[in-house]
Amino acid sequence: MATPSTLGQRRTAALLLSPFLGLFAAVTLAPLVYAAWLSLFTTRTSGLGFGGTESVFAGWENYARALSDPALRDGFLVVAAYCAVYIPVMIGGALVLALLLDTGLAKARSFFQLALFLPHAVPGLIAALIWVYLYTPGLSPVIDFLESGGIHLNFLSADNAVFSAANIAVWEWTGYNMVIFYAALQAVPRETLDAARVDGAGAVRTALSIKVPMIRPAVALAVLFTVIGSIQLFTEPKVIYNASSAIGSSWTPNMYVQTAAFQNNDFGLAAAASLLIALFAAVLSFAVTRISRRGSKP
Repeated sequence: MATPSTLGQRRTAALLLSPFLGLFAAVTLAPLVYAAWLSLFTTRTSGLGFGGTESVFAGWENYARALSDPALRDGFLVVAAYCAVYIPVMIGGALVLALLLDTGLAKARSFFQLALFLPHAVPGLIAALIWVYLYTPGLSPVIDFLESGGIHLNFLSADNAVFSAANIAVWEWTGYNMVIFYAALQAVPRETLDAARVDGAGAVRTALSIKVPMIRPAVALAVLFTVIGSIQLFTEPKVIYNASSAIGSSWTPNMYVQTAAFQNNDFGLAAAASLLIALFAAVLSFAVTRISRRGSKP
């Protein structure tokens, strides 16, 4: 039986949690419920197109249409290729930079942390616009320099769009994850590192055998958040599409949803596709979490 003090603690906890729970319900649960409801309906015309439109119950029809649409499937393949390029480069680069800053030879650590973090402070849309400018022939000094050396690259072509989008994201997020890894490295016991040096381990051996294994949870968390963010890829390819149109309006799953909703006015299909994306992100996040936990076990 709960005592009066226990009941008081529960009421206090409920009172303190109520603002968060209210916002969570308003901005997360309510949109999910509305999207689920919207996905069960479709808009159809009557009277050979002259009788107006009506919303009719479609059941699972929108989900079947989304799953059978090659454009959505191709969008997931694009995201897979993007992850294969982006995640190893960004996570690996952030980890190497953090390890370099953590060495005893590193000077002006605060300056380099700030300098490497600054790209993340630039809003994603602005960063994408900056890089699209650098990708545009006739405007970009980078392309002019490459062409002066006999190198001709079309960064806005369909073949190079994955690498161009991944490059923008690497520029934005490497410094952010570097700060996370560097903070985790500061928690590594110094006596452990001193013992490794006494045993004759060099800087590289110490980094690979001691530092990296001890900050594995931080690396796994960064990979998890990166995977979730990659599935929601939208800003960079959308800006590239507006500049070139070489990749199509449904190049990624999120672009597919926007095209279905705001160009084709098919909100039922857009809602169904968005829920499928959310489900895919949840399953993939669970898989990444299980793999990281299994890898952290001795």
